[in-house]
Amino acid sequence: MQSIDIIRLSEKQKQQLIILKRKTGIDNWNVLCRWALCMSLADPTVPPKEDIPSDSNVEMTWKTFAGEYAELYLAILKTAYKKQTNVIGEIELSLFVKLHINRGINLYNKSI
Repeated sequence: MQSIDIIRLSEKQKQQLIILKRKTGIDNWNVLCRWALCMSLADPTVPPKEDIPSDSNVEMTWKTFAGEYAELYLAILKTAYKKQTNVIGEIELSLFVKLHINRGINLYNKSI
């Protein structure tokens, strides 16, 4: 299975995260994105498959994104990937993560 090296966000995601930073007082992109990922993974449905551009200046390495729990996040993602690719189709793990982060950011914004 593939690995995840860099997570790049879209300009729309960046703007949504700026709003979340203001509302929550959380300053770090990686923490907000981790929470968004977890919110999305908690939803048993498959996120919609869409083309999400990497057109912002926000990017982080997998190590920065996942922090000291990188192995745990990767294990959770691989389990979800195996379950959900039956529905969503074969996609790269990095796109799978991006779809979940995108849905999670949207869910997170709606919940605050």
